Amino acid sequence: MSRLISQVIGCGSYLPEKVVTNDDLSKLVDTTDEWITARSGIKKRHIAADGELTSDLAYNASIKAMEHAGVTADEIDLIVMGTTTPDNTFPSTATGLQARLGMTHGFAFDIQAVCSGFVYALATADNFLKVGQAKTALVVGAETFSRLLDWEDRTTCVLFGDGAGAVVIRAEEVDDSEENPRGILSTHLYSDGRHKELLYVDGGPSSTKTVGHVRMEGKEVFRHAVTNLAAVVKTALDANGFESNDIDWVIPHQANKRILDSTARKLKIPSEKLVVTVDRHANTSAASIPLALDEAVKDGRVKRGDLILLEGMGGGFTWGGALIRW
Repeated sequence: MSRLISQVIGCGSYLPEKVVTNDDLSKLVDTTDEWITARSGIKKRHIAADGELTSDLAYNASIKAMEHAGVTADEIDLIVMGTTTPDNTFPSTATGLQARLGMTHGFAFDIQAVCSGFVYALATADNFLKVGQAKTALVVGAETFSRLLDWEDRTTCVLFGDGAGAVVIRAEEVDDSEENPRGILSTHLYSDGRHKELLYVDGGPSSTKTVGHVRMEGKEVFRHAVTNLAAVVKTALDANGFESNDIDWVIPHQANKRILDSTARKLKIPSEKLVVTVDRHANTSAASIPLALDEAVKDGRVKRGDLILLEGMGGGFTWGGALIRW
């Protein structure tokens, strides 16, 4: 017997040119480099230029992913984009990307799961491929999160940045008897809407008719993040018969270095197996996982056959994970 499995065949990323350091922020709000670093591990972040849209970041990351995969727009029949910062309320930013890439067939749509957006998008595309409704998909996480920030709130404005990352996945047929097949082994998604007030944006078309700003109860988010992320990692491992020491790389959502370290300790995963970019990228929401993945692939850390675990949690709360044989 054989089955379809989604294999990651390429990845790419893009960061805006403008870099804002902690010292730069200390001139805007009452903060210091030491204060930000101690609480988050962040040293700098990239901020989109005026007029630079989420779709621009997504396009640049997608082109690089497609080049890495060796595919053209004619070969892609599905685009799923995770974003909380669309160019417009509608149409979806994914359809704008579809048009810009010159893709005139297939279908494209956005997914809104905040910082879990890329995992949600990857899981969605994977399921379309596994049932044969698409052959090749472009999965994107892209954000201009700086547009949601209150630049007078030092508890939030120092934590976020802008960027985009993308992967190309393709459905391939594998024999059930094949050991260690390459591809997405499983995905696991969760949400709990009871915790909205802990992390949300205080605006929207239906409520305030404005975009609004990010509001967050940092200590509570931290507590839920460590618990939920550790649980989803264990679920992914158990579902595939692996132990934590079988993982070659954990590529987590880059929210806060303390969350990454605490989750790793809870799971007894060595810190050297974590791919960390939060110090240079800050929290780029749905873009953070594919940004970190692309960096680790391009610098040679992630190699063919490695077992990698993606995981993230965002407002809602939403959270999820994906186990992949590279």
